[in-house]
Amino acid sequence: MTIGSEFLDQSRKVFRSQKDLADKATAQLTDAQLFWQPDQESNSVAINMKHLAGNMLSRWTDFLTTDGEKLDRNRDGEFEISEKDAKALKEYWERGYSVFFSTLDSLTENDLLRTVTIRQEQHTVIQAIQRQISHYGYHVGQIVGLAKQIRVRDWNTLTIPKGKSEEYLKTKFVPVQHNN
Repeated sequence: MTIGSEFLDQSRKVFRSQKDLADKATAQLTDAQLFWQPDQESNSVAINMKHLAGNMLSRWTDFLTTDGEKLDRNRDGEFEISEKDAKALKEYWERGYSVFFSTLDSLTENDLLRTVTIRQEQHTVIQAIQRQISHYGYHVGQIVGLAKQIRVRDWNTLTIPKGKSEEYLKTKFVPVQHNN
């Protein structure tokens, strides 16, 4: 294994883990809850989903050959919801991830030091991937936080439940027996 192939493998795992967290969080919400906003200035789960999908479609379509900020992208519109259509939102979300994962999975270690452009700024492919890991993680965290806030006591935790760390660790670690 090379450093480049390991970087790509680990990046793919992180992105898939982020999507899995967001999907598990949104699965706990009703369609109406996807659109709930704590206040007018805050994003709903739906807005975060719409923004991420829009970003993925822009950044990862023709990733190696065109600017990642496509001229037809309406970034400001990603932060507005005019119709509360959960089915269309979920389809858009999946389309964004489909384009993203298809492109990410097509990259090889030979691509990692190639130059790509995002908003007319040059980045290596490594830099572009790192930029998106941070960006997507930020918004996935918002999705999970909002979903948990909406569900409160009915929330099904996505990680080790509060107060259960010791119990969890006991299932993962088997004491080593020493024969003297």
